[in-house]
Amino acid sequence: MNSIFGDPMLTVVIPVYNEGETLASFAPSLIEFCRTKGWMVIFVNDGSRDNTKQILVQLSSSPDVHVLHHKINRGYGGALKTGISHVTTPFLVTLDGDGQHNFEDVQTLFQFAIENDADMVVGKRDEWSGSNAYRQLGKFLIRSFTKILMPLPITDLNSGFKLYRTELAKRYITVCPDSMAFSDVITLVFLSERNLVLEHPIRTSPRRVGHSTINTFTAFETVIQVLNIALMFNPLKIFLPISAFCMLAGLGWGIPIVLLGRGVSVGAMLAIVTGLLFFVLGLIASQLSAIRMERLRDRSGTLPHPE
Repeated sequence: MNSIFGDPMLTVVIPVYNEGETLASFAPSLIEFCRTKGWMVIFVNDGSRDNTKQILVQLSSSPDVHVLHHKINRGYGGALKTGISHVTTPFLVTLDGDGQHNFEDVQTLFQFAIENDADMVVGKRDEWSGSNAYRQLGKFLIRSFTKILMPLPITDLNSGFKLYRTELAKRYITVCPDSMAFSDVITLVFLSERNLVLEHPIRTSPRRVGHSTINTFTAFETVIQVLNIALMFNPLKIFLPISAFCMLAGLGWGIPIVLLGRGVSVGAMLAIVTGLLFFVLGLIASQLSAIRMERLRDRSGTLPHPE
């Protein structure tokens, strides 16, 4: 399952930013684990300002380990895009560079994907694993907001531990953001394109060194990106409810006034016209969405090489 005729089947992609201390503790073990499985490893140094680059250079002596460097910080999603664009194996797995993921779970997700012919497998963390109540509330709100806009069978939407079918990942990263919202958005893209996305439990360990860069702004940015994806794939889901609300509000406001013989309410007419405008905008956005998605499906998914 790991390889066919000696060719690797899987690549592990790890984006890192100022994780020098963490890398020294887990990267050698990860590389050795992947080597025993016949897998490739790609590290993407996203413009780190500590000793991350020096550590990665020392680790890149093996032919099955590739290290890519960004001159400047492009963001979590930007680093993943660079790593994914350089994958040559049929499948890939993304891991966070904080050392919290368990290596053996890569094999588990890979086997699960093969057995179920899945296009993506999301590593589902324990609901309260490594997160405080504030972050859990943020995840709940993002998931609830997303469910309003589109079907969401996945519970751990922003898990950084995911297995992808490489061909699809390369195609879809072109519409994903460079920010931390990448994890959420690419999952929604897979789902919206009717690919088979499954979830499987994984284990995580507390971060030993360093600190997380996720904050309230990250959550807000994720909500904006989710809204963008909903507009891209199903704009009528947003425009039609607004249109219906405005038109019903206008009718509900204006009809009683007309029945009382007091003429036509300007406010009611304004609401009805606004509803009609949102309906027309929804139709136009839907047509643009269809064109954009057709272009997306035709793309090769190639990206420029890193700086």
